[in-house]
Amino acid sequence: MDRYFSALKKTRGKLLALQNVVGVGVGYKTSGEENTGEPAFIVYVQKKLSAGSLARKHVVPRKINGLDTDVVESGVIRMLGVRTKRERPCQPGVSIGHYKSTAGTLGAVVRDKKTKELMVLSNNHVLANGSSIQEARAKSGDPILQPGPYDGGTIDDRIGILHRYVPLVKTISKSDCPVASAVARGGTRLLNLILADYEIRLYKHFKSDNLVDCALAKLDSPELVLATILEVGEVAGTADIKPGQKVQKSGRTTGLTGGKVKSVGTTLQVEMKEDEKVWFSDQVVAEMDSQPGDSGALILDLNRKAVGLLFAGSDKLTVFNRISTVLDRLEVEL
Repeated sequence: MDRYFSALKKTRGKLLALQNVVGVGVGYKTSGEENTGEPAFIVYVQKKLSAGSLARKHVVPRKINGLDTDVVESGVIRMLGVRTKRERPCQPGVSIGHYKSTAGTLGAVVRDKKTKELMVLSNNHVLANGSSIQEARAKSGDPILQPGPYDGGTIDDRIGILHRYVPLVKTISKSDCPVASAVARGGTRLLNLILADYEIRLYKHFKSDNLVDCALAKLDSPELVLATILEVGEVAGTADIKPGQKVQKSGRTTGLTGGKVKSVGTTLQVEMKEDEKVWFSDQVVAEMDSQPGDSGALILDLNRKAVGLLFAGSDKLTVFNRISTVLDRLEVEL
């Protein structure tokens, strides 16, 4: 390999001068789709052409100074646009959101099992504004924007409407019970006789766990979206997931990232925002880079089979729902 790097400085100009060549580097030669492990100059061409259609002097030689070459078709190489921009048609991996929310990721294009209608999949907290059984923050028919409001999306950027979602169950939430509110007010008045500027609040605890954070948007027109995932391609079905398995995602904030599954069947507490904690069970945790705004991204294995729906994470970990549970609860299919 060192020989190739040393020779690259001398051969770069010669190769880049060839017609149709758009780049050159050092890598491993492939046969079919298999990596042979043999070093080669990787010569990128906009489109592979037969030797007969090129002038002889512009044909990439099989060897240069005794070193192998490997020609790879790259297409036109362009600067990649920011995932927070308006895209028409848009595709999974870009910004989306409920008109009163911030922004998350368009996860996938799915089909209703009964009506066969195309819809888009993301999280409840992305498309339904974090609606729970305790508080409905959105309703069917609400506008869904691409990009999401945080990224500058307005009502003119509508691509559809909220169709249905699975409500979240908060573990702890501020009580709206009239009796509890009266007790809290009375307690606050007594406390303020001793300590000013303090307030008593009563919270209600819920015991139910969540399995999914998911929602659907009905499209204004099927032509507004592409089913292929940005930087990944077509989804090749669904699969189960195991510890140690490699996974990937295409998200609004961190783009295409990959990692390895740390645990499955996981129960953990997730903080929605201050004073709102939610328990989830049967979740998958992966050592994979993700950041706020990646919520809603589809998680796939390396064979492009969907395995989960990203909804939460920390500085070190990414957490996702099992895709089989998401599809069953929403009654849709990929």
